[in-house]
Amino acid sequence: MPYVMVSHINLLYHVNCQSESLVTRWGVKSGALKDGTMSSRPIRITTTEPTISLNVPTKTSEDSHGGKSSPFAGLLRVPLLLLLLYGFVCSLDVLSSAFQLAGGKVAGDIFKDNAVLSNPVAGLMVGILVTVLVQSSSTSTSIVVSLVSSGLLEVKSAVPIIMGSNIGTSVTNTIVALMQAGERNEFKRAFAGATIHDCFNWLSVLVLLPLEVASGLMSFLARVTVSGFQLHSGEEAPELLKTLTEPFTKLIIQLDKSVITGIALGDESMRNHSLVKVWCKSSVSMSSVNVTVAAAHNCSAELHCGNDSDLTWITQNITSQVNTEKCRHLFVDSGLSDLAVGLVLLAASLLVLCSCLLLLVKLLNSLLKGQVAKVIERVINTDFPYPLGWLSGYVAMFLGAGMTFIIQSSSVFTSALTPLIGIGVISLNRAYPLTLGSNIGTTTTAILAALASPREKLPAACQIALCHFYFNIFGILLWYPIPMTRLPIRMASALGERTAKYRWFAVLYLLVCFLLMPCLVFGISLAGWQAMVAVGTPFSALIVFILLINLMQARNPTRLPKTLRSWDFLPHWMHSLKPLDKLISRSTALCCSPARMKDPEVVVVSPEFKNPAECGYDNPGLSLPEEISSEPRVFRLRGLERCNSTPL
Repeated sequence: MPYVMVSHINLLYHVNCQSESLVTRWGVKSGALKDGTMSSRPIRITTTEPTISLNVPTKTSEDSHGGKSSPFAGLLRVPLLLLLLYGFVCSLDVLSSAFQLAGGKVAGDIFKDNAVLSNPVAGLMVGILVTVLVQSSSTSTSIVVSLVSSGLLEVKSAVPIIMGSNIGTSVTNTIVALMQAGERNEFKRAFAGATIHDCFNWLSVLVLLPLEVASGLMSFLARVTVSGFQLHSGEEAPELLKTLTEPFTKLIIQLDKSVITGIALGDESMRNHSLVKVWCKSSVSMSSVNVTVAAAHNCSAELHCGNDSDLTWITQNITSQVNTEKCRHLFVDSGLSDLAVGLVLLAASLLVLCSCLLLLVKLLNSLLKGQVAKVIERVINTDFPYPLGWLSGYVAMFLGAGMTFIIQSSSVFTSALTPLIGIGVISLNRAYPLTLGSNIGTTTTAILAALASPREKLPAACQIALCHFYFNIFGILLWYPIPMTRLPIRMASALGERTAKYRWFAVLYLLVCFLLMPCLVFGISLAGWQAMVAVGTPFSALIVFILLINLMQARNPTRLPKTLRSWDFLPHWMHSLKPLDKLISRSTALCCSPARMKDPEVVVVSPEFKNPAECGYDNPGLSLPEEISSEPRVFRLRGLERCNSTPL
């Protein structure tokens, strides 16, 4: 489609789909530019007539040179892509270490109160909080295995913690989705793709946690499975991803994770130990020491025994550990506290993570464009021909499990999917089975890690890993085989739409779901099950009531009283986020300069605009509403929502 360079403010344009040209109402000439890669300059449209939003294209640097990029530049993009991906994965690893330094000992203290962990709701919240604090489900799972093998925690009480760990590990890709908040549509898709994992886990917990508490189904199946096999301790499967990243990440930081486990097991001496690893190699030495015996001791039958006047001494062999080689990383002799090191690494890893992700998205957009993007999108998102279309999702699930098994990290796999979903290469419907497969893949790696446990911990470790496996299997059976039960897709889409309209909602979602709500529920659970019932019952009843009323309003509103046919009788702040958005917009408007607040060039479009689908444009932002209001309408486009994020 030809394009127009706008030079005046109050020009009225008609869009003619048949001639595919823009003709001004006041006779201003329209110039056609050469078709090619264009970058849209966002504008703001204000009019008393029904309006639409347009992106006025400007030439990119590639067009200004009048030619395509050289093949050599295209070849350089592939190693650059691999380098950025390597930096992205390493930054995730360092981010996990930073969280463990900042909150690892707190996580150990949370696990310490085993009486609280016997409460299944408290155990679920503990699993979420600890995994969010240490940014590693494997660390929280290993602590649970140690508690179970030492007899401090039963397997049935450990299952809710594993469920919470499954929820907490999904916070990483949700944080990654925030990095694409610069472009509204990309952010909508990326946040939906990231939260689909959260929605699946929360829905599975709502069904499977009461079932487990009532029947102990998963712990029973895990116990039967372990007893049915003659398990022997073996070697842990090699982790391909850590083999590639550890040579670099070990130069930055190395942690002694046994400190967190020791605190959780009640070893108070570990509280004074630092998580920063100082000595990497040590040797065992044995020395003989003379020890004085207080009581009378007969030395006749002992070789290493002697009497000196009234004292009796014996010789004992004492084994001691001698440190021989220091670790080599940046903070080995820094003298900083764990919290200070954690905050430094947190800031640095977030900076590298954001930079790598933003460059990755731009590089992927340049590589996956035009026909290449269409081919890749068609291959990934297309189902098998009829009648085998239903197999496509299961093949994607198998692919996700295989990829996670290879890289040994579900967080890395789902975080790598997020930018691809954001730029539109992978659809949300295809990302869902890939994420479910990743859940299965991470449980198989946990099973292999459990098989490498010491003999005394082997049964407990295998039971915990199998409970994790059965939780994901039952969740898939609940929320995938029947299309109408795939609620996580619809929930994630709704969250994506909400965050596209109110970008601050993504931060609110993270704080509420992964920090405030788990802390609140955990605090109530400390008061006992009576307090949990007193608070939880009215809250649950209110949620069920709201869901039923919403369903009746959508399906059959005539059966409801007139008052309940809409939520208009409530104050505006109780059924809309606009009042809160206005408050946040006013508070953030102070950071915007007056120059940014001025309106840019304005284009007013005549209401005789046809459906953009007739012109072949696949842009939902250009579609007109069915009922056009005569009131003034304002459409704010990308780049103009710095001070007000809500389009009216």
